[in-house]
Amino acid sequence: MPTPAYSCSKTFSGYPCCHRQWRHQGHCRFVHGYSRSFSFWFRATELDDCGFVVDFSSLKQLEARLADQFDHTFLANADDPLLSTWRQLHDQGALDLRVMTNVGMEASAELVWGWANELLHGRDSGRSCCWKVEARENEKNAACFEALPGWFKT
Repeated sequence: MPTPAYSCSKTFSGYPCCHRQWRHQGHCRFVHGYSRSFSFWFRATELDDCGFVVDFSSLKQLEARLADQFDHTFLANADDPLLSTWRQLHDQGALDLRVMTNVGMEASAELVWGWANELLHGRDSGRSCCWKVEARENEKNAACFEALPGWFKT
């Protein structure tokens, strides 16, 4: 029988950015943008001293990291053949470039899952974790990443 656990979720929204999937044969190969949002699901087998899985007010560092990466930025894959052009435009002040391994929503969900768990593990020593992230590009489309970090105490 699985260990009983508590869970909660928190959504951060309003991160307008643009990207392109340069390998795509359709319209996704063109630069386009969304106002991204991210929903995080947290888990703990025991609550903290305040009775929380995660105190949402303690997630300011995560929120700041999301804003730095996704708020009014241009996301480019590290292997984009136009990367030197995007870098030139960044240097000229035309865009605020962020280079990622993969700019897609699935990879973005995994990336920010890692950020959340980095924060929680460092702070809570394994008591709580993020087990799921939904990265949403609009009201119709989203991608999720789910995993329990190996250090989580079940």
